[in-house]
Amino acid sequence: MLSFLGAAGTVTGSRFAISTGAGVSLVDAGLYQGLAELRRRNWAAPDLDPHDVDAVVVTHAHLDHCGYLPRLVRDGFRGPIRCTPETAELVEIVLRDSAHLQEEDARIANEGGWSKHRPALPLYGLEDVERTLPLLQPLDFDRWFDLVPGTTASLSPAGHILGSSCALLDVDGRRVVFSGDLGRGSHPLLRSPGQRAEADLVVVESTYGDRRHPPPEPELLAGAIRRTVGRGGSVLIPAFAVDRTELVLIELHRLMTTGQIPRVPVHLDSPMALAALAVYRRAFETHSCQLRAGAPDLRTALDELRLRAVADAAGSIRLNRPGEPCIIVSASGMATGGRVVHHLAHQLPDPRNCVVLTGYQAAGTRGRQLLDGARQVKMHGRYVPVRAEIVDVPTFSVHADAEELLAWLTSAPAPDTVYVVHGEPDSSAALARRIDDELGWCAVVPRLGEHVRLD
Repeated sequence: MLSFLGAAGTVTGSRFAISTGAGVSLVDAGLYQGLAELRRRNWAAPDLDPHDVDAVVVTHAHLDHCGYLPRLVRDGFRGPIRCTPETAELVEIVLRDSAHLQEEDARIANEGGWSKHRPALPLYGLEDVERTLPLLQPLDFDRWFDLVPGTTASLSPAGHILGSSCALLDVDGRRVVFSGDLGRGSHPLLRSPGQRAEADLVVVESTYGDRRHPPPEPELLAGAIRRTVGRGGSVLIPAFAVDRTELVLIELHRLMTTGQIPRVPVHLDSPMALAALAVYRRAFETHSCQLRAGAPDLRTALDELRLRAVADAAGSIRLNRPGEPCIIVSASGMATGGRVVHHLAHQLPDPRNCVVLTGYQAAGTRGRQLLDGARQVKMHGRYVPVRAEIVDVPTFSVHADAEELLAWLTSAPAPDTVYVVHGEPDSSAALARRIDDELGWCAVVPRLGEHVRLD
Protein backbone atom coordinates (compact mmCIF):
# COMPACT_ATOMS: atom_id res chain seq x y z
CA MET A 1 0.00 0.00 0.00
CA LEU A 2 1.15 3.54 -0.84
CA SER A 3 -0.03 6.28 1.55
CA PHE A 4 0.12 10.03 0.97
CA LEU A 5 0.88 11.47 4.40
CA GLY A 6 2.11 14.90 3.25
CA ALA A 7 2.62 17.19 0.24
CA ALA A 8 -0.88 16.32 -1.00
CA GLY A 9 -2.77 19.45 -1.98
CA THR A 10 0.15 21.61 -0.93
CA VAL A 11 3.79 22.22 -1.82
CA THR A 12 5.45 21.31 1.49
CA GLY A 13 5.49 18.50 4.05
CA SER A 14 6.59 15.66 1.76
CA ARG A 15 5.91 12.30 3.39
CA PHE A 16 4.93 9.04 1.68
CA ALA A 17 4.66 5.55 3.16
CA ILE A 18 5.05 2.15 1.53
CA SER A 19 3.46 -0.55 3.71
CA THR A 20 3.69 -4.29 3.19
CA GLY A 21 3.17 -7.28 5.44
CA ALA A 22 6.91 -7.19 6.16
CA GLY A 23 7.16 -3.57 7.31
CA VAL A 24 6.79 0.14 6.60
CA SER A 25 9.16 2.40 4.63
CA LEU A 26 8.83 6.17 4.56
CA VAL A 27 10.01 8.30 1.63
CA ASP A 28 10.86 11.78 2.96
CA ALA A 29 9.81 13.27 6.28
CA GLY A 30 9.39 16.97 5.63
CA LEU A 31 8.03 19.95 7.54
CA TYR A 32 4.97 21.88 6.49
CA GLN A 33 5.71 25.54 5.86
CA GLY A 34 3.69 28.60 4.93
CA LEU A 35 0.06 29.01 5.98
CA ALA A 36 -0.70 28.62 9.70
CA GLU A 37 -3.22 25.87 8.98
CA LEU A 38 -0.47 23.91 7.22
CA ARG A 39 2.15 24.53 9.93
CA ARG A 40 -0.29 23.21 12.53
CA ARG A 41 -0.10 19.83 10.78
CA ASN A 42 3.48 19.52 12.05
CA TRP A 43 2.01 19.26 15.55
CA ALA A 44 -0.86 16.89 14.71
CA ALA A 45 -0.76 13.28 15.81
CA PRO A 46 0.94 11.37 12.98
CA ASP A 47 -1.15 9.15 10.73
CA LEU A 48 1.52 6.50 11.20
CA ASP A 49 2.96 5.53 14.56
CA PRO A 50 6.71 6.33 14.33
CA HIS A 51 7.42 3.09 16.26
CA ASP A 52 5.96 1.21 13.27
CA VAL A 53 8.25 2.82 10.67
CA ASP A 54 11.17 0.53 9.82
CA ALA A 55 13.23 2.79 7.52
CA VAL A 56 13.21 6.23 5.89
CA VAL A 57 14.57 7.31 2.51
CA VAL A 58 15.35 11.03 2.18
CA THR A 59 15.50 12.39 -1.37
CA HIS A 60 17.30 15.63 -0.46
CA ALA A 61 18.14 18.06 2.32
CA HIS A 62 15.54 20.81 1.96
CA LEU A 63 13.46 21.33 5.10
CA ASP A 64 10.16 20.36 3.49
CA HIS A 65 11.66 16.92 2.74
CA CYS A 66 13.78 16.21 5.83
CA GLY A 67 12.70 18.68 8.53
CA TYR A 68 10.29 16.33 10.34
CA LEU A 69 12.93 13.67 11.02
CA PRO A 70 13.82 14.83 14.57
CA ARG A 71 10.15 14.82 15.57
CA LEU A 72 9.81 11.34 14.09
CA VAL A 73 12.76 10.22 16.23
CA ARG A 74 11.44 12.05 19.28
CA ASP A 75 8.17 10.13 18.92
CA GLY A 76 9.78 6.70 18.63
CA PHE A 77 11.40 6.04 15.24
CA ARG A 78 14.70 4.17 15.57
CA GLY A 79 15.40 2.77 12.10
CA PRO A 80 17.96 3.70 9.43
CA ILE A 81 17.66 6.90 7.37
CA ARG A 82 19.03 6.26 3.87
CA CYS A 83 20.24 9.06 1.58
CA THR A 84 23.24 10.11 -0.50
CA PRO A 85 26.48 11.22 1.24
CA GLU A 86 25.99 14.89 0.32
CA THR A 87 22.41 14.78 1.54
CA ALA A 88 23.61 13.38 4.86
CA GLU A 89 26.08 16.26 5.23
CA LEU A 90 23.48 18.87 4.36
CA VAL A 91 20.73 17.28 6.47
CA GLU A 92 22.96 17.65 9.52
CA ILE A 93 23.36 21.37 8.79
CA VAL A 94 19.67 21.93 8.01
CA LEU A 95 18.31 20.08 11.04
CA ARG A 96 20.62 21.77 13.53
CA ASP A 97 19.63 25.15 12.12
CA SER A 98 15.94 24.22 12.18
CA ALA A 99 16.10 23.17 15.83
CA HIS A 100 18.05 26.31 16.78
CA LEU A 101 15.49 28.56 15.06
CA GLN A 102 12.56 26.78 16.69
CA GLU A 103 14.11 27.06 20.13
CA GLU A 104 14.97 30.72 19.51
CA ASP A 105 11.50 31.56 18.17
CA ALA A 106 9.91 29.91 21.22
CA ARG A 107 12.19 31.91 23.53
CA ILE A 108 11.40 35.21 21.79
CA ALA A 109 7.66 34.44 21.77
CA ASN A 110 7.68 33.67 25.49
CA GLU A 111 9.67 36.81 26.32
CA GLY A 112 7.48 39.00 24.10
CA GLY A 113 4.22 37.43 25.25
CA TRP A 114 2.75 37.38 21.74
CA SER A 115 2.36 33.61 21.32
CA LYS A 116 -1.08 32.02 21.66
CA HIS A 117 0.56 29.15 23.53
CA ARG A 118 1.67 29.30 27.18
CA PRO A 119 4.47 28.50 27.05
CA ALA A 120 5.49 28.44 23.40
CA LEU A 121 7.47 25.26 22.66
CA PRO A 122 9.62 24.15 19.74
CA LEU A 123 8.44 21.21 17.65
CA TYR A 124 11.80 19.64 18.49
CA GLY A 125 15.12 20.75 19.88
CA LEU A 126 18.83 20.24 19.37
CA GLU A 127 18.81 17.13 21.56
CA ASP A 128 16.32 15.50 19.18
CA VAL A 129 18.56 16.37 16.23
CA GLU A 130 21.59 14.80 17.93
CA ARG A 131 19.58 11.60 18.39
CA THR A 132 18.61 11.70 14.70
CA LEU A 133 22.02 12.17 13.10
CA PRO A 134 23.49 8.73 14.03
CA LEU A 135 20.61 7.11 12.12
CA LEU A 136 21.76 8.60 8.80
CA GLN A 137 23.25 5.92 6.53
CA PRO A 138 24.77 7.46 3.37
CA LEU A 139 24.79 5.44 0.15
CA ASP A 140 26.11 6.25 -3.31
CA PHE A 141 23.87 6.73 -6.32
CA ASP A 142 22.65 3.71 -8.30
CA ARG A 143 23.27 1.21 -5.51
CA TRP A 144 20.46 -1.09 -4.42
CA PHE A 145 19.86 -1.40 -0.68
CA ASP A 146 17.35 -3.17 1.58
CA LEU A 147 14.60 -1.33 3.44
CA VAL A 148 12.39 -4.13 4.77
CA PRO A 149 12.13 -7.76 3.63
CA GLY A 150 10.86 -7.72 0.05
CA THR A 151 11.47 -3.99 -0.43
CA THR A 152 14.69 -2.62 -1.92
CA ALA A 153 15.56 0.88 -3.11
CA SER A 154 18.00 2.78 -5.30
CA LEU A 155 18.77 6.50 -5.65
CA SER A 156 19.52 8.36 -8.89
CA PRO A 157 20.57 12.01 -9.42
CA ALA A 158 17.72 14.54 -9.49
CA GLY A 159 19.83 17.63 -10.30
CA HIS A 160 17.91 19.86 -7.85
CA ILE A 161 20.57 20.50 -5.19
CA LEU A 162 23.81 18.73 -4.34
CA GLY A 163 23.01 15.16 -3.33
CA SER A 164 19.38 15.33 -4.43
CA SER A 165 17.89 12.10 -5.72
CA CYS A 166 14.93 10.31 -7.20
CA ALA A 167 14.05 7.20 -5.20
CA LEU A 168 13.12 3.94 -6.92
CA LEU A 169 11.53 1.31 -4.67
CA ASP A 170 11.02 -2.31 -5.69
CA VAL A 171 8.20 -3.74 -3.58
CA ASP A 172 7.87 -7.48 -4.17
CA GLY A 173 8.44 -6.90 -7.90
CA ARG A 174 6.28 -3.77 -8.25
CA ARG A 175 8.29 -0.62 -8.82
CA VAL A 176 7.46 2.87 -7.57
CA VAL A 177 9.59 5.91 -8.44
CA PHE A 178 9.48 9.13 -6.41
CA SER A 179 10.78 12.19 -8.23
CA GLY A 180 11.69 14.09 -5.06
CA ASP A 181 12.29 17.62 -6.33
CA LEU A 182 13.52 17.63 -9.93
CA GLY A 183 16.15 20.06 -11.12
CA ARG A 184 16.47 21.90 -14.40
CA GLY A 185 18.60 21.39 -17.45
CA SER A 186 19.85 24.95 -17.02
CA HIS A 187 21.20 24.57 -13.47
CA PRO A 188 24.54 26.44 -13.55
CA LEU A 189 26.36 23.90 -11.38
CA LEU A 190 24.62 20.52 -11.47
CA ARG A 191 24.01 18.01 -14.21
CA SER A 192 20.46 17.57 -15.47
CA PRO A 193 18.26 14.87 -13.94
CA GLY A 194 18.81 11.56 -15.67
CA GLN A 195 16.16 9.51 -17.41
CA ARG A 196 13.24 8.42 -15.27
CA ALA A 197 13.47 4.86 -14.03
CA GLU A 198 10.95 2.49 -15.56
CA ALA A 199 8.26 1.89 -12.94
CA ASP A 200 4.68 0.74 -12.43
CA LEU A 201 3.79 3.85 -10.40
CA VAL A 202 5.29 7.35 -10.49
CA VAL A 203 4.98 9.95 -7.73
CA VAL A 204 5.97 13.30 -9.26
CA GLU A 205 6.33 16.79 -7.82
CA SER A 206 4.38 19.70 -9.34
CA THR A 207 5.79 22.86 -7.75
CA TYR A 208 5.78 24.54 -11.17
CA GLY A 209 3.33 22.13 -12.77
CA ASP A 210 1.13 24.87 -14.23
CA ARG A 211 3.76 27.11 -15.80
CA ARG A 212 6.93 27.44 -17.82
CA HIS A 213 9.92 29.31 -16.44
CA PRO A 214 10.43 32.67 -18.17
CA PRO A 215 13.57 33.21 -20.24
CA PRO A 216 16.52 34.63 -18.27
CA GLU A 217 16.52 38.39 -17.71
CA PRO A 218 20.03 39.19 -16.45
CA GLU A 219 19.19 42.90 -16.39
CA LEU A 220 16.47 42.32 -13.78
CA LEU A 221 18.91 41.70 -10.94
CA ALA A 222 21.60 44.03 -12.30
CA GLY A 223 19.17 46.91 -12.70
CA ALA A 224 17.79 46.47 -9.18
CA ILE A 225 21.28 46.55 -7.70
CA ARG A 226 22.36 49.61 -9.70
CA ARG A 227 19.21 51.54 -8.75
CA THR A 228 19.57 50.67 -5.08
CA VAL A 229 23.25 51.55 -4.84
CA GLY A 230 22.56 54.77 -6.76
CA ARG A 231 20.10 55.95 -4.12
CA GLY A 232 22.39 54.94 -1.25
CA GLY A 233 20.44 51.87 -0.19
CA SER A 234 21.24 48.22 0.49
CA VAL A 235 20.10 45.13 -1.38
CA LEU A 236 18.75 42.30 0.78
CA ILE A 237 18.51 38.88 -0.89
CA PRO A 238 16.61 36.23 1.08
CA ALA A 239 18.08 33.00 -0.28
CA PHE A 240 17.72 29.35 0.60
CA ALA A 241 20.88 28.36 2.43
CA VAL A 242 21.39 25.23 0.34
CA ASP A 243 22.09 25.71 -3.39
CA ARG A 244 20.29 29.05 -3.91
CA THR A 245 22.96 30.95 -2.00
CA GLU A 246 25.65 29.40 -4.20
CA LEU A 247 23.82 30.38 -7.39
CA VAL A 248 23.22 33.95 -6.18
CA LEU A 249 26.90 34.40 -5.32
CA ILE A 250 28.01 33.06 -8.70
CA GLU A 251 25.68 35.49 -10.48
CA LEU A 252 26.84 38.44 -8.36
CA HIS A 253 30.42 37.55 -9.26
CA ARG A 254 29.53 37.43 -12.97
CA LEU A 255 27.75 40.78 -12.85
CA MET A 256 30.63 42.46 -11.04
CA THR A 257 33.27 40.90 -13.29
CA THR A 258 31.48 42.10 -16.42
CA GLY A 259 30.95 45.58 -14.96
CA GLN A 260 27.16 45.36 -14.96
CA ILE A 261 26.94 46.23 -11.25
CA PRO A 262 29.28 48.26 -9.02
CA ARG A 263 31.71 46.46 -6.73
CA VAL A 264 30.07 46.89 -3.33
CA PRO A 265 30.58 44.73 -0.22
CA VAL A 266 28.77 41.37 -0.32
CA HIS A 267 27.86 39.92 3.08
CA LEU A 268 26.72 36.34 3.61
CA ASP A 269 24.77 36.40 6.86
CA SER A 270 23.69 32.85 7.55
CA PRO A 271 25.63 30.26 9.56
CA MET A 272 23.68 27.52 7.77
CA ALA A 273 24.52 28.92 4.34
CA LEU A 274 28.20 29.20 5.30
CA ALA A 275 28.22 25.55 6.39
CA ALA A 276 26.44 24.46 3.19
CA LEU A 277 28.93 26.49 1.16
CA ALA A 278 31.72 24.33 2.59
CA VAL A 279 29.94 21.19 1.31
CA TYR A 280 29.69 22.69 -2.17
CA ARG A 281 33.35 23.74 -2.05
CA ARG A 282 34.33 20.13 -1.33
CA ALA A 283 32.30 18.99 -4.33
CA PHE A 284 34.51 21.20 -6.53
CA GLU A 285 37.70 20.07 -4.80
CA THR A 286 36.82 16.39 -5.30
CA HIS A 287 35.48 16.91 -8.85
CA SER A 288 32.08 15.48 -7.97
CA CYS A 289 30.36 13.63 -10.80
CA GLN A 290 27.24 15.68 -10.01
CA LEU A 291 28.83 18.89 -11.32
CA ARG A 292 28.03 20.03 -14.83
CA ALA A 293 30.91 20.04 -17.30
CA GLY A 294 32.16 23.59 -17.63
CA ALA A 295 30.34 24.79 -14.51
CA PRO A 296 31.67 28.11 -13.15
CA ASP A 297 34.15 27.43 -10.37
CA LEU A 298 32.45 28.39 -7.12
CA ARG A 299 35.81 28.73 -5.37
CA THR A 300 37.00 31.35 -7.84
CA ALA A 301 33.77 33.31 -7.52
CA LEU A 302 34.02 33.37 -3.73
CA ASP A 303 37.68 34.41 -3.76
CA GLU A 304 37.14 37.24 -6.22
CA LEU A 305 33.96 38.48 -4.53
CA ARG A 306 35.92 38.85 -1.29
CA LEU A 307 32.80 37.58 0.43
CA ARG A 308 32.30 38.87 3.95
CA ALA A 309 31.13 35.93 6.04
CA VAL A 310 29.01 36.87 9.04
CA ALA A 311 29.08 34.05 11.56
CA ASP A 312 28.32 35.81 14.85
CA ALA A 313 25.11 37.45 16.06
CA ALA A 314 26.84 40.77 16.77
CA GLY A 315 27.98 41.06 13.15
CA SER A 316 24.47 40.26 11.97
CA ILE A 317 22.99 42.98 14.18
CA ARG A 318 25.43 45.52 12.74
CA LEU A 319 24.14 44.67 9.25
CA ASN A 320 20.64 45.79 10.23
CA ARG A 321 22.02 49.30 9.62
CA PRO A 322 25.01 48.72 7.32
CA GLY A 323 25.91 52.42 6.90
CA GLU A 324 26.94 52.02 3.24
CA PRO A 325 25.47 50.53 0.07
CA CYS A 326 26.00 46.76 0.13
CA ILE A 327 24.45 43.42 -0.75
CA ILE A 328 23.29 41.12 2.05
CA VAL A 329 22.50 37.48 1.29
CA SER A 330 20.72 35.78 4.17
CA ALA A 331 18.43 32.83 4.88
CA SER A 332 15.66 31.85 4.77
CA GLY A 333 14.62 32.06 1.14
CA MET A 334 10.91 32.58 1.89
CA ALA A 335 11.65 34.82 4.92
CA THR A 336 9.99 32.40 7.30
CA GLY A 337 12.73 32.59 9.94
CA GLY A 338 16.38 33.20 10.65
CA ARG A 339 18.47 36.36 10.47
CA VAL A 340 16.82 37.64 7.30
CA VAL A 341 13.65 38.40 9.28
CA HIS A 342 15.55 40.85 11.49
CA HIS A 343 17.09 42.48 8.42
CA LEU A 344 13.66 42.83 6.81
CA ALA A 345 12.27 44.47 9.94
CA HIS A 346 14.96 47.15 9.76
CA GLN A 347 15.24 47.59 5.99
CA LEU A 348 11.70 47.31 4.62
CA PRO A 349 10.60 50.73 5.95
CA ASP A 350 13.38 52.54 4.03
CA PRO A 351 12.50 53.30 0.37
CA ARG A 352 16.20 53.47 -0.55
CA ASN A 353 16.54 49.72 0.03
CA CYS A 354 15.60 46.78 -2.17
CA VAL A 355 14.57 43.19 -1.40
CA VAL A 356 15.25 40.66 -4.15
CA LEU A 357 13.21 37.43 -4.10
CA THR A 358 15.03 34.57 -5.79
CA GLY A 359 12.76 31.56 -5.89
CA TYR A 360 9.45 29.91 -5.10
CA GLN A 361 7.48 31.64 -2.35
CA ALA A 362 4.93 29.32 -0.75
CA ALA A 363 1.49 30.63 0.21
CA GLY A 364 1.45 32.07 3.72
CA THR A 365 5.14 32.99 3.87
CA ARG A 366 6.46 36.52 4.24
CA GLY A 367 8.19 36.11 0.90
CA ARG A 368 4.83 35.39 -0.76
CA GLN A 369 3.28 38.42 0.95
CA LEU A 370 6.04 40.65 -0.41
CA LEU A 371 5.70 39.07 -3.86
CA ASP A 372 1.95 39.75 -3.80
CA GLY A 373 2.49 43.43 -2.98
CA ALA A 374 1.79 43.56 0.77
CA ARG A 375 2.07 47.04 2.22
CA GLN A 376 2.99 45.68 5.65
CA VAL A 377 4.16 42.35 7.04
CA LYS A 378 4.09 40.99 10.57
CA MET A 379 7.31 40.02 12.33
CA HIS A 380 7.88 39.09 15.95
CA GLY A 381 4.49 40.35 17.06
CA ARG A 382 4.44 43.71 15.23
CA TYR A 383 3.69 45.02 11.75
CA VAL A 384 6.43 46.55 9.59
CA PRO A 385 5.60 48.90 6.69
CA VAL A 386 6.88 47.88 3.24
CA ARG A 387 8.46 50.90 1.55
CA ALA A 388 11.55 49.24 0.07
CA GLU A 389 11.55 48.20 -3.59
CA ILE A 390 10.58 44.52 -4.05
CA VAL A 391 12.02 42.71 -7.08
CA ASP A 392 11.27 39.13 -8.11
CA VAL A 393 13.99 37.27 -10.04
CA PRO A 394 12.30 33.94 -10.91
CA THR A 395 15.12 32.56 -13.04
CA PHE A 396 17.02 31.44 -9.93
CA SER A 397 14.52 28.63 -9.45
CA VAL A 398 16.01 25.14 -9.59
CA HIS A 399 12.64 23.36 -9.78
CA ALA A 400 11.70 21.77 -13.09
CA ASP A 401 8.80 23.58 -14.80
CA ALA A 402 5.84 21.89 -16.48
CA GLU A 403 7.68 21.22 -19.74
CA GLU A 404 10.68 19.77 -17.93
CA LEU A 405 8.45 17.60 -15.74
CA LEU A 406 6.73 16.18 -18.79
CA ALA A 407 10.08 15.54 -20.46
CA TRP A 408 11.26 13.58 -17.41
CA LEU A 409 8.02 11.61 -17.25
CA THR A 410 8.20 10.63 -20.93
CA SER A 411 11.86 9.58 -20.78
CA ALA A 412 10.66 6.05 -19.82
CA PRO A 413 7.67 3.91 -20.81
CA ALA A 414 4.21 4.74 -19.49
CA PRO A 415 3.48 3.64 -15.91
CA ASP A 416 0.12 2.33 -14.72
CA THR A 417 -0.55 5.53 -12.74
CA VAL A 418 1.10 8.89 -12.10
CA TYR A 419 0.41 10.50 -8.72
CA VAL A 420 0.91 14.28 -8.78
CA VAL A 421 2.04 15.74 -5.44
CA HIS A 422 4.08 18.56 -3.89
CA GLY A 423 2.28 21.47 -5.51
CA GLU A 424 -0.40 24.00 -4.76
CA PRO A 425 -3.84 22.71 -5.88
CA ASP A 426 -3.99 24.59 -9.20
CA SER A 427 -0.45 23.56 -10.11
CA SER A 428 -1.00 19.87 -9.35
CA ALA A 429 -4.35 19.81 -11.15
CA ALA A 430 -2.87 21.48 -14.23
CA LEU A 431 -0.02 18.96 -14.49
CA ALA A 432 -2.38 16.01 -13.99
CA ARG A 433 -4.62 17.32 -16.80
CA ARG A 434 -1.67 17.66 -19.17
CA ILE A 435 -0.48 14.13 -18.40
CA ASP A 436 -3.97 12.84 -19.12
CA ASP A 437 -4.66 15.00 -22.20
CA GLU A 438 -1.26 14.95 -23.90
CA LEU A 439 0.13 11.56 -22.89
CA GLY A 440 -3.04 9.58 -22.36
CA TRP A 441 -1.75 8.30 -19.02
CA CYS A 442 -3.76 7.84 -15.84
CA ALA A 443 -2.85 10.83 -13.64
CA VAL A 444 -4.26 11.46 -10.16
CA VAL A 445 -3.90 14.24 -7.58
CA PRO A 446 -4.17 12.22 -4.34
CA ARG A 447 -5.90 13.47 -1.22
CA LEU A 448 -4.02 13.90 2.05
CA GLY A 449 -4.17 10.60 3.92
CA GLU A 450 -5.27 8.64 0.87
CA HIS A 451 -4.11 5.00 0.51
CA VAL A 452 -3.74 3.19 -2.82
CA ARG A 453 -2.81 -0.37 -3.69
CA LEU A 454 0.50 -1.23 -5.28
CA ASP A 455 -0.68 -4.36 -7.14
